[in-house]
Amino acid sequence: MIEYLSHKQIDKAKWDACIGSIPSCKPYAYSWYLDLMAPGWEALVDDDYDSVFPVPAFRKYGFYYIATPVFMQQLGIFSPDNNVTVKLDEYLSFMPLFYRLVDISIAQMPDDGSFRIVERDNYELDLSVPYSAIWEGYSSDCRRNIKLAAELKPEIENLEDPLEAINLFRRNTGLGLRGVKPRDYRKLAALMKFCISGGRGRLIGVRNSSAELVYALFVVEVPGNATLLFTATSDESRENRTGYFVINSIAEELAGTNTILDFAGSSIPSIAGYNRSFGAMLVPYYRIYRNTLPWPVMMFK
Repeated sequence: MIEYLSHKQIDKAKWDACIGSIPSCKPYAYSWYLDLMAPGWEALVDDDYDSVFPVPAFRKYGFYYIATPVFMQQLGIFSPDNNVTVKLDEYLSFMPLFYRLVDISIAQMPDDGSFRIVERDNYELDLSVPYSAIWEGYSSDCRRNIKLAAELKPEIENLEDPLEAINLFRRNTGLGLRGVKPRDYRKLAALMKFCISGGRGRLIGVRNSSAELVYALFVVEVPGNATLLFTATSDESRENRTGYFVINSIAEELAGTNTILDFAGSSIPSIAGYNRSFGAMLVPYYRIYRNTLPWPVMMFK
């Protein structure tokens, strides 16, 4: 039977045992990830943690709401049982009605007509095969860009300071980005430090001849899944095709390890094309939205 649990009622040992038993599970569902990115998160749990549904819950202007935090692409039902879609509407029906706004991205598509649903794109590359097969799966443009980048002999290094990578991002892509607040970057930095220190991820980068960081990539790594969560680029790294070189290096390293390389997006055509060039397959997810806030509060969401 599904039950709603407040944060203090969640047994995190049982929770992570459930998540850890799911092959190639995305990192967003682990309790440590939720603790860092959605403090105070709540949950729906079925049959003593046979399946779980994380609920990133918040309060603003006196109203409770659910929203997917930045740097947490998607949630939904998590269970070792692959047949979870049939349970989705049942889970959603247990969502407490005091959540007047629900705006969450999930892996499964609901049939519940009370939600507005928008399909979004994510791309994943299966690295269980030998590297030779992965290389052959790249587009011809991708292989050419990797070779051009390799001619410049970029050196990939482990980065110790998350702020160096975050600041590179904010000086470039972040300048035109809306919706990411300073507190979101602070949470990201904390996540980077936690993952690096605990062996749950790595922050790698490439510098130019002047020792300036021009490219950075944060990879969250859990059993069976490597998620390319955060990328910081510059004009120089884009011109030099550095990203192609770095991602190919990761694919070569993890080839044959039954790992899914998760590109963490995107529906933006240029980024989607970049992801597809590595042979990554489209795996959609769904943003579901329901607003029962009173007027005029609902106009602010």
